Amino acid sequence: MARRDSILTTPTSPLAPFPPLPPPELRSRAPEFYGFVAWTSTSLLFVVYLLWAILPDEYIEWLGVTWYPSREWAVLLPAYSVVVFLLAYFVYFALAIYGAPSLLDTCTFTDSRSHYLPVCEGEQGYTPFARPDAVPELYDIPIGLVNRVLYHDEPSAD
Repeated sequence: MARRDSILTTPTSPLAPFPPLPPPELRSRAPEFYGFVAWTSTSLLFVVYLLWAILPDEYIEWLGVTWYPSREWAVLLPAYSVVVFLLAYFVYFALAIYGAPSLLDTCTFTDSRSHYLPVCEGEQGYTPFARPDAVPELYDIPIGLVNRVLYHDEPSAD
């Protein structure tokens, strides 16, 4: 028999949610109310905006509103909003490019955690560490060595 506070899985939902949800009697219903208030207030403000933008002056004054902004703001507010939205994308993109290092900078392919193979004095490159019977340590391979191995320039035998 399962404990009462555990969440059971079903054939239609075999995975339990993570992190587990608290029991229903301990959950707050505040997010539901906040969501409803946000939805209704946004809808109401949109309807008021549409009435202000579309209704003639006589109807608005008949409703008892004696002062309201000029009708040109009904066009300017959405236009400014679109410009600010696009400008935000441009600014974030520009900041990302500004903060990125140059393609010639070595930090584009290495970082402070790189663990390079130590080169010993008098020994030839990396051969002392390549014993066939040893399990080598984990090292980062320098990009110059990778380029030499992958894209070596051997003179053609023409």
